[in-house]
Amino acid sequence: FRHHPDLISLSTFRRWMLERKLQDAEVPAEEQNNILKHLEKKETEYMRLQRHKMGVEDFELLTIIGRGAFGEVRLCREKTSKSVYAMKKLKKSEMLRRGQVEHVKAERNLLAEVDSAYIVKLYYSFQDDEFLYLIMEYLPGGDMMTLLMRKDTLTEDEAKFYIAETVLAIESIHKHNYIHRDIKPDNLLLDLSGHLKLSDFGLCKPLDSSNFPNLNEPDYTPGKGAKPLPDNTSRLTNSSAPKRTQQEQLSHWQKNRRMLAYSTVGTPDYIAPEVLLKKGYGMECDWWSLGAIMYEMLVGYPPFYSEDPMSTCRKIIHCMHDIGFT
Repeated sequence: FRHHPDLISLSTFRRWMLERKLQDAEVPAEEQNNILKHLEKKETEYMRLQRHKMGVEDFELLTIIGRGAFGEVRLCREKTSKSVYAMKKLKKSEMLRRGQVEHVKAERNLLAEVDSAYIVKLYYSFQDDEFLYLIMEYLPGGDMMTLLMRKDTLTEDEAKFYIAETVLAIESIHKHNYIHRDIKPDNLLLDLSGHLKLSDFGLCKPLDSSNFPNLNEPDYTPGKGAKPLPDNTSRLTNSSAPKRTQQEQLSHWQKNRRMLAYSTVGTPDYIAPEVLLKKGYGMECDWWSLGAIMYEMLVGYPPFYSEDPMSTCRKIIHCMHDIGFT
């Protein structure tokens, strides 16, 4: 410990702050001891990681479970502990070319800062000359999109359960002054026991950073590469597409959802109107997305679903006008 005076002082400060909070909250002595022991365990693990510099050679690479714009996600097994993780491998040159370095930094910082049972955990991060690696918790239960594809709709009790856990996940990142900006069924993962965890923070933003004075970004493209709307979005008129019955709408969405789940284009169905209109936005946009997901859980398709993304955007924007908010 003599070689880490800064770490010792920070560790001591964290313990002191936690003790004060527990005393102020009048937590029973036995429970205080248990909480402090848990903190000590985490601090010991942190110090161990500081002493050992992790690298890709510490892991056995297994099957690929996902691909994205900057790289891939694959299963891996740590050679020492034999624990299985998800390794997110991001190509540095591609991130630089697309101007996404700050987004990746925000993702890494958020995962390191937020300690929540409803957020996918980050265990290690390291880099080499070509790639940045994030070693994350592996969740074998699939995602909410797959569950909805299998069940079409959920019962009210099931929807309440998953929405409640998503609320806790969103609240935990908002408390740290981040917004997710990409809340959708694909990013709600399920663990082995069926509990939900929020993932994919590649579009998250810190609200209190001088690097991000506002959120009116011309390069922000919601979803997996969805094209931004033209600047005259607010003047778009309602589509003249024929109205469908609820059953027809459900059937059409069921067919398209299976294509969207494996598409690189993405869908605007869960995006808040202020994001589409580039008017500046805050944490509220995450709650809008959650409301759209809850509607889909109960009805079977998102509230503004249309045959093409532009028609969906029109519906979202005109909805605000129709209910008197614009």
